[in-house]
Amino acid sequence: MSEVANALLARVRAARAGLTAALKAADAYEVAVAQDELDDAVRLARRHGLDVEATGTAEG
Repeated sequence: MSEVANALLARVRAARAGLTAALKAADAYEVAVAQDELDDAVRLARRHGLDVEATGTAEG
């Protein structure tokens, strides 16, 4: 896997972790920011042909 693909998948994993933390903290603002970051990371990964579901980085 290329360095770009690895970086994109790492971004998706980090965004998912951030969303999980924001949900646990029950911080509505942080949840919204984290969800936006996750959406953007998944969109970019998919744009580059990466299957985030197959790599354990699926949304939700």
